[in-house]
Amino acid sequence: MPVSLDGQLVVAISSRALFDFEEENEVFEATDDRAYMQLQLDRLDVTAKPGVAFSLVNKLLAFNRAPAGTGEAPTQRVEVVILSRNDPVSGMRVFRSSTHHGLPIQRGVFTRGHPPWRYLQPLNANLFLSTNEADVRSALDAGVPAARVYPNSARASAAHPNEVRIAFDGDAVLFSDEAEQVFQRAGLSAFQKHESDRAGKPLAAGPFKPLLEALQRLQRAATPAMSIRTALVTARSAPAHERAIRTLMDWDIEIDEAMFLGGLAKGEFLREFEPDFFFDDQTGHIENAAPHVPAGLVASGVLNR
Repeated sequence: MPVSLDGQLVVAISSRALFDFEEENEVFEATDDRAYMQLQLDRLDVTAKPGVAFSLVNKLLAFNRAPAGTGEAPTQRVEVVILSRNDPVSGMRVFRSSTHHGLPIQRGVFTRGHPPWRYLQPLNANLFLSTNEADVRSALDAGVPAARVYPNSARASAAHPNEVRIAFDGDAVLFSDEAEQVFQRAGLSAFQKHESDRAGKPLAAGPFKPLLEALQRLQRAATPAMSIRTALVTARSAPAHERAIRTLMDWDIEIDEAMFLGGLAKGEFLREFEPDFFFDDQTGHIENAAPHVPAGLVASGVLNR
């Protein structure tokens, strides 16, 4: 009987999002892929440093471990797959570095410069993280939650070793960009009236609703050793807050924290929440957040067309 990933939270991630390959990437951009391949081969026994999304992956994989002292067998709840434009030679270093850091990653697809996003469908991926904008846009077009990782983002705090912390923007991320379109077309007053008039009508789903649902299923399997904490961090404010809350209630999804910031910069609030990753659809918000927390751009909605 063939192996199946059904029922698991599947995260596909590029090697540069998982590990810090910025120095190697400079060689690639300055020369060619063969020089890059040779450098990776020369460094085969040099363990790569953790990248922006390392903490998120490391903590999610912890859900597979059996609770200490229980004698229970491990349960495979999360699968992480390397999905990379790297070549197979460079892939050897990725797997060796994963083993050194204690990441039980077994699967990888390496396409040597060709778009790897097409393999997301057979993986039934719940999330794709990459530094390549074209791949992320293609993944989103294919219906897979995806974000372009900012490789110079701050690394995650080590303050919450037993808790996966993820922060999401609302419109064009968790929700559709319906309201954002009103704001861009007619301004703040029209946006607030639009949302107040429709406070009881749930918003349509955005690209990251499936991921939030998968995280909620994983949360139900939480043990004392690992749990999930989520936050909605949005530029909405009263009275437009109500529709967002009611939409989550209609979806039967619980969010642990909600920040309705009314246009305040998000970075310092995120610094206090200390997420392992933050997703937003606006470049300005990501650039404000990246000095404080790991961050990625969800290139969806009217602002990214």
